Amino acid sequence: MRKYLLGAVAFPAIVAMQSAYADEMAAQKWIDEEFQPSVLSKEEQLEEMKWFISAAEPFSGMEINVLSEGIPTHSYESEVLTKAFEEITGIKVNHQILGEGEVVQAVQTQMQTKRNLYDAYVNDSDLIGTHSRLQLAYNLTDWMAGAGADVTNPGLDLDDFMGIQFTTGPDGDLYQLPDQQFANLYWFRKDWFDREDLQAAFKEKYGYDLGVPVNWSAYEDIAQFFSEDVKEIDGTRIYGHMDYGKRAPDLGWRMTDAWLSMAGAGSKGEPNGVPIDEWGIRMEAGSCNPAGASVSRGGATNGPAAVYAIRKWDEWLRAYAPPGAASYDFYQSLPALSQGNVAQQIFWYTAFTADMVAPKSAGNNTVDDEGTPLWRMAPSPHGPYWEEGQKVGYQDVGSWTILNSTPEDRAKAAWLYAQFVVSKTVDVKKSHVGLTFIRDSSVRHESFTERAPKLGGLVEFYRSPDRVAWSPTGINVPDYPKLAQLWWQQIGDVNSGAFTPQEAMDRLAGEMDQVMARMQAADEQADVYGGCGPRLNEEMDPSEWLGKPDGPKAKLDNEKPQGETVNYDELVARWASQ
Repeated sequence: MRKYLLGAVAFPAIVAMQSAYADEMAAQKWIDEEFQPSVLSKEEQLEEMKWFISAAEPFSGMEINVLSEGIPTHSYESEVLTKAFEEITGIKVNHQILGEGEVVQAVQTQMQTKRNLYDAYVNDSDLIGTHSRLQLAYNLTDWMAGAGADVTNPGLDLDDFMGIQFTTGPDGDLYQLPDQQFANLYWFRKDWFDREDLQAAFKEKYGYDLGVPVNWSAYEDIAQFFSEDVKEIDGTRIYGHMDYGKRAPDLGWRMTDAWLSMAGAGSKGEPNGVPIDEWGIRMEAGSCNPAGASVSRGGATNGPAAVYAIRKWDEWLRAYAPPGAASYDFYQSLPALSQGNVAQQIFWYTAFTADMVAPKSAGNNTVDDEGTPLWRMAPSPHGPYWEEGQKVGYQDVGSWTILNSTPEDRAKAAWLYAQFVVSKTVDVKKSHVGLTFIRDSSVRHESFTERAPKLGGLVEFYRSPDRVAWSPTGINVPDYPKLAQLWWQQIGDVNSGAFTPQEAMDRLAGEMDQVMARMQAADEQADVYGGCGPRLNEEMDPSEWLGKPDGPKAKLDNEKPQGETVNYDELVARWASQ
């Protein structure tokens, strides 16, 4: 009898041992066959996976739902890493992919209804001002030290994440964990720029060297030169500029992704301008209360620099881009660029790198027969209102975000998946697939030193100290979903010709102030934004603000100073020496 009792007691333990062994074997298979190269040795990778196996044991058999936008990085997670995670941990993940606007809408809906639509989101860090104010997302700093301590990877190494400062609220706490990161840089056809005949023709006409534009004046000259003077290369009609203008939500992101600050509309300060940010929203130093977007309230959304920025976008799109570009959306502009008939693009996301290094056989006409890019990426040029010390450009940091409406057990399982797909075991391989670096250790891995010549300057940029000068939307924006939806409609009216840039930006600034006024009332009455909602300045005559210290910039007499360029090879050499 005693023998049988011992067997009954021992049997569950034996099953558990066998299960753990099977999970470890699965982990080893994925390490050997998929998760190479890595910054960790295979032994270290297996140790990290053993931790995941142990931490996930209470949730084995659970099925969770997560949501992200559609870029190559997330396709890899959805199609490959979910399988690995399930085989290793026993947790099934439905990783759904939708358009960015739909992701933002789902986040907003879950925050408003408190219904658990998804257990985690890859949600842009542009919402850091929203999450830190509304307190409707898990405070990850508190979570990792408290209820989530048992499911927090001891090898997570937050200091290794390049964008962790962008997912930290004004309270110093972490609300989001970076999953993918890409900058908005300048793109150009280096093979064309290096042609001696084109260099000579450009210098004769404009009086300076054809090279990477430092300012918007040079960008405009180069756009005009290729569109109107060169016109044709190797029998193909070519153009000096590419952009998009379709009246759709992504047109709003086209502008909120730092286009105004690239022109120089904001204040000095990194990662975002103080007191005026890249949206033109004013928030005084040391405050958490936005004070207005209109010039009449001390903001800059409808100021001269912002109006200039929108005017140039519209002019260049019509004058120098290929036919039909004004009707393209964000997703159509990429395949258009790969046709190989465009000389440069001022507003190009490095998330497109994975597609732009596709071989010629895939229809990509911007690489040579060996697959080496004929193009390069470089720092974004800035407009005439820009001053040293201002934000240079935008960087997207798509980050894991768990909302408070997600039950704790599901939140723990989702947190394990989020950490798995950014783990050191997985990250180098994921970075090779999606080319959206999040870890400093990954971008410095020797495999990227070897691959760098095939990536058009991406590795050099992310290894340089310049990378921190590109930053996401900051904390001046009190409620991203509510305010972002206003932009594309007004900008679309410029593209359609219904309103001038000044009229459109006046309307946009006014609508933003109206929405923020409602936020202020909600915060004052019910503490909706934790006391950090807007507190709008009283309206004054714009002359009381324009051109004043820390105020919106006054109109320049000359908005097209002398064009200035820099040699690309010298630029890369400077990066390498820093």
